[in-house]
Amino acid sequence: MLSLGKLLELTLADREPAQKTQMTVSGTCLRWLAPGALEVRPHADRDNGLDLLLSAGIHGNETAPIELLDSLIHAIARNELQPRARLLFLFGNPEAIRRGERYVEQDVNRLFNGRHELSSGFEAMRACELERLAASFFNRPDRQRLHYDLHTAIRGSRIEQFALYPWKEGREHSRLELARLRDAGMEAVLLQNRPAITFSAYTYETLGAEAFTLELGKARPFGQNAEVDLTRLDACLRGLIERSAGVADGDDLTGLQLFSVSREIIKHSDSFLLHLPADVENFSELPTGYLLAEDEGTRWVIEEEGARIIFPNPKVRNGLRAGIVVVPHLPGTSAL
Repeated sequence: MLSLGKLLELTLADREPAQKTQMTVSGTCLRWLAPGALEVRPHADRDNGLDLLLSAGIHGNETAPIELLDSLIHAIARNELQPRARLLFLFGNPEAIRRGERYVEQDVNRLFNGRHELSSGFEAMRACELERLAASFFNRPDRQRLHYDLHTAIRGSRIEQFALYPWKEGREHSRLELARLRDAGMEAVLLQNRPAITFSAYTYETLGAEAFTLELGKARPFGQNAEVDLTRLDACLRGLIERSAGVADGDDLTGLQLFSVSREIIKHSDSFLLHLPADVENFSELPTGYLLAEDEGTRWVIEEEGARIIFPNPKVRNGLRAGIVVVPHLPGTSAL
């Protein structure tokens, strides 16, 4: 196996490779760009016109997707997987990955779309570097741009594997991409309806990629992810990497649950109270009239029919999202 196939080992050891560019016997070029960053280019005769960015480890303790990308990189470096797509692999927060922590000083996935410019520290600098790497990768015209940012969640979920689809004014969500997510094992997709400061929001809103945050189960340490079944996602990614065209096969959404954001719960002060059990699962249903949260005179009471909560976290910094209230997406409320 080519030594650049050991990107995760290099990242965990905080080492630069002696050789920063290597070639497989079939003509695939691997190029180390920065800590946790590897570009893979197919031979020109094999290139299918797809630029595919795969990121994981934006939160350092979310190891299942890191292990998945590591297996794909190993397969490419052994020439077992022969890309037709141009690829960029990113391990988002190397220091947090080494420590096995979600983040060290601040959540990297709240520092995109210019938010890092308002902050300081190495994680803000890393968000800036990730934006630069993504922008450089997606700088070629007339190519399909696709980004999957792979995560696992702090808590359990009533719907274990789901995706978040960013939003930009005037841009429609793609049925083809939604169908591909379903085929990759996603049981539900949350269609966002406002700008965001996550990595996938940056590549979607600023760089014009089709981009998604994928939540793949509960976060566990390295080597303890046997319960996280990524078989369908692995097959989907290998298909995108190897096949002659980077397009979905159809737009049938049967079996895929769609949700829309109703409200975001923003924590404004240290007095914030979230009236949910500490072990509440994502997509837990909330009855109408339920007092969800309070903060210095502001009360969030559930008014929506069919409301559910995702990403509840009262420990976020003031000014950040402490939860999202979602509702089933109604047919006819968008182009879908």
